[in-house]
Amino acid sequence: MDDSSNSGKARPIQQSHCNTCSLSALCLPVSLNLTDIDRLDTIINKSQPLKKGELLFDQGQSFGSIFAIRAGSVKTYTVTAEGEEQITGFYFPGELIGLSGIDSGQYPNAARVLETTTVCNIPFSRLDELAGEMPELRRQIMRTMSREISDDQQMLLLLSKKTAEQRLATFLIRLSERFRIRGYSKTRFRLSMSRNEIANYLGLAIETVSRLFTRFQKNGLIQVEGKEIDITDLAQLYLHSGECPNLHQTP
Repeated sequence: MDDSSNSGKARPIQQSHCNTCSLSALCLPVSLNLTDIDRLDTIINKSQPLKKGELLFDQGQSFGSIFAIRAGSVKTYTVTAEGEEQITGFYFPGELIGLSGIDSGQYPNAARVLETTTVCNIPFSRLDELAGEMPELRRQIMRTMSREISDDQQMLLLLSKKTAEQRLATFLIRLSERFRIRGYSKTRFRLSMSRNEIANYLGLAIETVSRLFTRFQKNGLIQVEGKEIDITDLAQLYLHSGECPNLHQTP
């Protein structure tokens, strides 16, 4: 999932349609027939590749669309009254982003591209009209929103109850499972976010995160080379996280 591979994929991804997209099973209801998928495809705008650092949307911006990531990765964050950035999530291919703006009509956070990224821009007003005619599409939107609520609750637990070691181990195994679902290796992947961004997200000091990466590697749980991570003992990583493996084994 490095920048070069995303750049290589940008052109065919841009030209593809929902019914030929390899990620459609992740962000669309698998039970939609071809006619319904074609109708959905007509309202979706495929982006040109976005460069690292570009904003997908800004905090407080009027809500108009949700976005499906086709390649690359994005972080969301809020800026506090003191001007400090607090990262609220990371998003990868096949995931929807921007749903949190539905309630207030404004995006409550900002979304910034972490590496060369392409997205599907889905105008929500048109999506909502289609969802009224396609019950399975509406159910998929509700499932996605429910998953976001669940993720937020798990994040609160992570920050309030777990030790620094458990937080980082949990972060890595959840990334592992998300990559597995998307057809990537669950034990070898690239972290598109920086150590500082990981620390911010987990509520830890950058020094603590760096020390834990070193400890995990010394103990044989992972191998690290730059941003490349190789999980060499997933079972032990689960033990260090305090998580139950069955909770993350999505078929």
